[in-house]
Amino acid sequence: MSLEVLSPEELAGLLPAVRAAAEKASAAILRHYEAGAEAVEKADGSPVTAADNDADAIILAALRALTPAIPVVTEEEVAAGRIPDISAGTFWLVDPLDGTKEFIKRNGEFTVNIALIQDGAPVLGVVMLPVGGTMYAASGPDTAVRGRPGQPDEPIRVRAVPALGLTVLTSRSHADNAAVEEFLTGRRVSQKVAAGSSLKFCRVAEGVGDVYPRLGPTCEWDIAAGHAVLLGAGGCLTLLDGEPFPYGKAPTFLNPHFVAWGGA
Repeated sequence: MSLEVLSPEELAGLLPAVRAAAEKASAAILRHYEAGAEAVEKADGSPVTAADNDADAIILAALRALTPAIPVVTEEEVAAGRIPDISAGTFWLVDPLDGTKEFIKRNGEFTVNIALIQDGAPVLGVVMLPVGGTMYAASGPDTAVRGRPGQPDEPIRVRAVPALGLTVLTSRSHADNAAVEEFLTGRRVSQKVAAGSSLKFCRVAEGVGDVYPRLGPTCEWDIAAGHAVLLGAGGCLTLLDGEPFPYGKAPTFLNPHFVAWGGA
């Protein structure tokens, strides 16, 4: 496959194989989860487990077979110093186990994240929760769905903000409470709900939350799949000043602060 811009039909055609890769990676993660995998510390101080590495290898192999011409950026590959050339502007972004701290805490709020970036934006994304098997997927505007084991996919959509005020999603293990409170000053808020990993994006996308301000450190692979699902459900993600969010920030892939919004 060339690195020409993929059509909506081509993106939709890739989605089943990407979902299958997420399912396979999730099964591997669950085996480690049930066995009680232990974490070690990476060079940046963040935790990593055998589950991260096994899921990474599964997804990397699947995407390279699916789209040999499209480079794949994964959290574990970057940690190992293996960063492909992404200058053509089309590349995969993968976090094989987003929410390793939640995995270690055994609270179930960790995900597999796979996204395709094209022209600086995520145009396809899959977020899967290994525990329970729920999957969120999208490949463009108005395509976001939630899939559950044994059930047909359900379309999902952001909601209009309730009259009572915003439901705000916050990080469970990466608290930036003071900054979030400052951001919310002057806004009507009904409740704050903590959640792990990219699940926060999915909660906004499926209309049970309204905004997710992230005013702490993240990397592109943490958010790209959730961002794609949010876009597919009618939401948006911007920098704090409202400007579009940039992707392709090699070699660190570190993100500025951002806000994920549901409906108006």
